Amino acid sequence: MSSQSITVDLGERSYPILVGKKLIKDLGRQVAHLYLGDKVATLAVAIVDDLYGRAVRESLAGSGIPSETILVPDREGAKTIRTYQHVMEQLLRMKVGRGTIVIALGGGCVGDLAGFVAATYMRGVRLVQIPTTLLAQVDSSIGGKAALNLPEAKNIVGAFHQPSLVLSDVSLLKTLPTREVRCGVAELIKYAAIMDLRLLEFLEKERVSILGLEEGAMVRAVSWATELKSGIVARDERDQSGLRALLNFGHTFGHAVEAAMKYHGLSHGEAIAVGMAGEIRLAEALGMVSKKDVERLEALIVSYGLPIRLKGVNHRDLIRFMGHDKKAEAGRLRFALPNGLGNGTIVSDPPKKTATDAMRGCL
Repeated sequence: MSSQSITVDLGERSYPILVGKKLIKDLGRQVAHLYLGDKVATLAVAIVDDLYGRAVRESLAGSGIPSETILVPDREGAKTIRTYQHVMEQLLRMKVGRGTIVIALGGGCVGDLAGFVAATYMRGVRLVQIPTTLLAQVDSSIGGKAALNLPEAKNIVGAFHQPSLVLSDVSLLKTLPTREVRCGVAELIKYAAIMDLRLLEFLEKERVSILGLEEGAMVRAVSWATELKSGIVARDERDQSGLRALLNFGHTFGHAVEAAMKYHGLSHGEAIAVGMAGEIRLAEALGMVSKKDVERLEALIVSYGLPIRLKGVNHRDLIRFMGHDKKAEAGRLRFALPNGLGNGTIVSDPPKKTATDAMRGCL
């Protein structure tokens, strides 16, 4: 059960992220350091609970920690006001207090829900993230952002609530469908394009190992992304300096794609892949990257089986939904764009026609 430990350095709110294989058996011992004597509540969708719920409960029980599982809807269905209310009612039924620990066992949507529940139940309880998808391991479980959706906008109801522990067990990825693996790779590509050219080269070279979930390659990839994001979070925890906004490459357009499609048809990672293709075209139009850079990034996205084009969506709808995005300032759009592959910068309020033409190029 050897693992790498990466610390998110936030002073008294610092916490470890453990990355390795077969870590879930050690969960009870890890949680025991946080335990305050109340029952632990684990949030999970049914299919994930069937796969790993028993191992979680047995590991906790082995350390003398009682727990109960609350089943929630899959995917974006987890991130609704209705589901949030149901979970809060279940916590009241369990009669747990401020000493409880909320565990997120699942992908990014369950993690978002659990984070928002932990941030708001009795004004805040402890949170442990056990991400079971590649996308969640490399992105959403790190950094304390928790949010719910409204029909008009994604992640618009939210809070910052840092976990006390993140346990990224790459062994759990073995049960992922290939489509879910590819969606996680979309976030890895994002980090590479905006922060680290060496990671981009690694993704180009190790495509077969990564799609095959070879554990050595997965530990390296997840650890790499974790270190990149942890460093950003430590310097800009609440997204105030603009540094953390770099992590939004592909997301301004990608979130609009999701909203325009009413969160059906494309997964989050697929929407972000299309978003990156559109936004690097915007960067090219602004003179920030070359045509060769665009072709290289699009080739990498396609090589992992991810989309770079979209059908059935009107560009006017995308522009409208981008205006609802929480990254917009006073109605002006903000984009995290590559300034040469491996580097990034924030661009505010690019010419509307230039942005629209870039978006049309992916439709």
